Amino acid sequence: MMGKIFMVFLSIIIPAYNSKKTIAPLIFSIAAAAKVDFGEIEIVIVDDGSTDGTVEKIEKDDKLLRSLNKLKSIKIIKLKKNSGPAAARNIGVKYASGKIVLFLDADVVLYKNTLFEVIRSFKNDLDLYALTGVWDKRQKSDKFFPKFKALRDWSYWINERNPRDYYYLFSTRIAAIDRGLFLRLGGFNTTYKAALVEDIELTYRIAKRYAVVFNPKVKVAHEFEGFLPIAKKYFWRSYYWSRIYRERKKFDPVATTSKEAITTISAGLLVLFSFLYFIMIILNYKTGVIVGGVYLSLKSIIFTFLSLILFIHLRGVRKFLWFCLKEEGLLFAIKAFFTGIALYLVILSGAGASLFTVSSQARQGK
Repeated sequence: MMGKIFMVFLSIIIPAYNSKKTIAPLIFSIAAAAKVDFGEIEIVIVDDGSTDGTVEKIEKDDKLLRSLNKLKSIKIIKLKKNSGPAAARNIGVKYASGKIVLFLDADVVLYKNTLFEVIRSFKNDLDLYALTGVWDKRQKSDKFFPKFKALRDWSYWINERNPRDYYYLFSTRIAAIDRGLFLRLGGFNTTYKAALVEDIELTYRIAKRYAVVFNPKVKVAHEFEGFLPIAKKYFWRSYYWSRIYRERKKFDPVATTSKEAITTISAGLLVLFSFLYFIMIILNYKTGVIVGGVYLSLKSIIFTFLSLILFIHLRGVRKFLWFCLKEEGLLFAIKAFFTGIALYLVILSGAGASLFTVSSQARQGK
């Protein structure tokens, strides 16, 4: 058991919306934590207007309730209407009594040492104010896309992050912060009703004065959805992040990096020039230009640009593809390349839609 440097009430904040199927495994995993003093841990569940019986699942499950007896306390806050995860988390913090608040998504599962690592990190470093963890790269599902998404996120955080940057994104899948600091910052921005960029926006406010430290041992399990639900999230996350970028004019150290911006644009150009080259072949197009006395067919020019763009794109995703190759084999890596192209197009579409909206609003304001 860890020695007590100071009394820490770790308040675990869980916003839950229609989480009946996932809330029990999460709570059981909290109760199964190793090497922690449960007398200094509480859970605050904020039911965000669920309609599937999420709260009833907790209140009427005897096995679940028995597992919670070892905790200092459990508080269940019921909201009358769905307000979004940002508002639910803010409300949870108001009811929390801990020095440190730990945010968890309602569809994750903790490993036995996860809570220990969170508490140990804050107790051993009195200058630590914000901490974040990571999703595990492993999936129970044998389906391609969930495994792809898990490896993609893991690679962003573990393999591809710029080590010169001093902060990580305060990712609320699992992230902890000093409660006093959170309140001083005003909490999450509640103008974001869905789980979009509220965590990123808070990160920027934290990072003005404090580091968001990453501990790879602070890990949770999460089973990812299929392509379409994830693509929808990517679109809207890109849409709103682009708005923030136009104000800050800065990229991030993880995922939304300058390198990823180049890789995203190259994916769009790769599809465009591939389409043009395909049309040239189908139509047997033979028009060209003379450059320095040398005749160059339009088809050869497009092929040259296509090759250059492919090189740029492969350079951007090389670490991820190599990671896929080592983890899952050649066929998986090839599928990951094309799936990545599709997601980059979704991200590009979201950014384009955001820019179009701003341009339209500007024209209407004139």
